[in-house]
Amino acid sequence: MGMKAKIFYFTLQDEQTKEEKLDWFERSRFEQIPFDHITPDEKSNWINLTDNDFDSLLSLIDKDVKAGKSQEAIFQLFSRGLETGRDEWIYAFSKANLILKIEYLIQVYRAYVKDQKINLDIKWDRQLDRYVADRIEIDFDLSKVRKGIYRPFARQYLYFDKHLNRMPGQSPKIFPESQSNNKLIGFMGQSASKPFAVIATDLIPDLNCISPASGGTQCLPLYRYDKDGNRIDNITDWGLTQFQTYYNDRTINKQDIFHYTYAVLHHSAYRIKYELNLKREFPRLPFYGNFYQWVTWGKALMDLHLNYETIAPYGLKRVEIATKDNPKAKLKAEKTSNMITLDENTQLMDVPAIVWDYKLGNRSALEWILDQYKEKKPKDPTIAKLFNTYKFADYKEQVVDLLDRVCTVSVKTMEIIQQMPTA
Repeated sequence: MGMKAKIFYFTLQDEQTKEEKLDWFERSRFEQIPFDHITPDEKSNWINLTDNDFDSLLSLIDKDVKAGKSQEAIFQLFSRGLETGRDEWIYAFSKANLILKIEYLIQVYRAYVKDQKINLDIKWDRQLDRYVADRIEIDFDLSKVRKGIYRPFARQYLYFDKHLNRMPGQSPKIFPESQSNNKLIGFMGQSASKPFAVIATDLIPDLNCISPASGGTQCLPLYRYDKDGNRIDNITDWGLTQFQTYYNDRTINKQDIFHYTYAVLHHSAYRIKYELNLKREFPRLPFYGNFYQWVTWGKALMDLHLNYETIAPYGLKRVEIATKDNPKAKLKAEKTSNMITLDENTQLMDVPAIVWDYKLGNRSALEWILDQYKEKKPKDPTIAKLFNTYKFADYKEQVVDLLDRVCTVSVKTMEIIQQMPTA
């Protein structure tokens, strides 16, 4: 019978430099290191242990429920966002530019299928190589040009195609070609380095919409669609029963639960209390008092975040500081001065300070927009050579309008969050 292992743990301070840590190791004898004896929890976590009621809360999603083996979660279907494997080809602010890219991509692909000797390149991967080997036909279809949310408050056109998108996940069940009427809650996948974030959208979300380079964006749709295009409630009957029973109210419906969920995931005290859990597990939901107040907050937040392009502008002050013919784009948030510098000619002034507090991950909503509309050289050499047509100047007025409206969204979002209980 083997001996049960014991875990002893010691860490140096994160604030110490590499040189300071190496110096400490050189000076310290092993037997003098003040180790702590660690007892792992039931989930085999042995650092950053939690002492809260997270495990007793309602499961928001569960892999067994998704697979049809159980009903004990609020949402049945969940999915990561769309992973294209070739974002620079599949996304564009300009619909015309996207069509040109996709037509070229398919043209080159077809040439390879026909074994034609050409000196052209596209973004290849093992999947596309396999399609070539199997002589799979790919045709351009204008109906596959859809709208997606690439990053927060920055929608783009995308080409939604099972052959050209590396991993569509469950997206076809959420936004099938025959239907586009759906809403979803997207939250940041488990990330040790970034704050928890959540967003609502009625567009196809990108895998990295709110969590680039971490666990991916996990999506909770209100509805799912079967292969015939029939709409099905995605909130389970089990979930509905839990809420109706706890609150002793048979009038609670699944849309109420959807909005309640969205509000709770914005709750600052919830995020603080369960911070460590959210970095390594799917969210779970508590039952808070005054259910319908949370529903009201959630619906108001969702309306703001879905309709950000049509909400009333805040009224930022526009100042022209120069009159250069071809001003260099800057798109810089200057928080200490509460202003945004768009280019060498134009600034937006009097940005309310609270706007910077509405963050999705490490960036505020306005900073996400500024980042997405910057002029960047494409990494793909073919895109850089043939399709690098983006200029901020072509979108400047659109961006000014968008920033002004999302400023309103940010202010109102923070007003709602600040109304929520502090514990």
